Amino acid sequence: MRVKPLPLGFVFRSRAKEEKAPAADKAPVSISKQPRDPQAPKGRPTPKRSEAQSQRRSVATTSMTRKDAAKRQREERRVQMERQRQALASGDERYLPARDKGPVRRFARDFIDSRFNIAEFFLPMAVVILVLSMVRVGYLQNVALLLWLVVIVLIVLDSVVSGFRLKKRLAERFPDQNKKGAVAYGLMRSLQMRRLRLPKPQVKRGERP
Repeated sequence: MRVKPLPLGFVFRSRAKEEKAPAADKAPVSISKQPRDPQAPKGRPTPKRSEAQSQRRSVATTSMTRKDAAKRQREERRVQMERQRQALASGDERYLPARDKGPVRRFARDFIDSRFNIAEFFLPMAVVILVLSMVRVGYLQNVALLLWLVVIVLIVLDSVVSGFRLKKRLAERFPDQNKKGAVAYGLMRSLQMRRLRLPKPQVKRGERP
């Protein structure tokens, strides 16, 4: 029996091809079936539709919550300002501004409101003096200048006396409490006309606080 000779291509086949073939067969095929969103970060899959919708709802809810919070803050601020306005008119201690709260500040207000203060008549007197100074009469202009000096001196003297008395009364009434700024607070109130003072006066003139 005659044996057929093997083809030369089979004998001299490259070993490299034989070694590469199994490796190629064993290599896993990793083809993603899910397309990547162009806006999604690299290396991350596109979020599902339900997840994207939930994220949009979350953002919308957050923005609405901020709007509601801002609206609520504005409403609370409006209510607080209205309460302060009513408290300034009625003297209600609960809703007064911080600078007007406390028994020390209340006593300072009552002390000033119970007296006649020259400084509270400064605006009416200033109008009269200004009119006299505008008249082109030398005598009246000299009178206006003299009145200016007299008014200023009287206001300074009255303020010094009021401040001294107020400080003494505060020390007697509130020996252990903080009285810082109370005298200046009272003197600033004395510069205002009685009907324009806030909080509104709670004592009559001549009434002892």
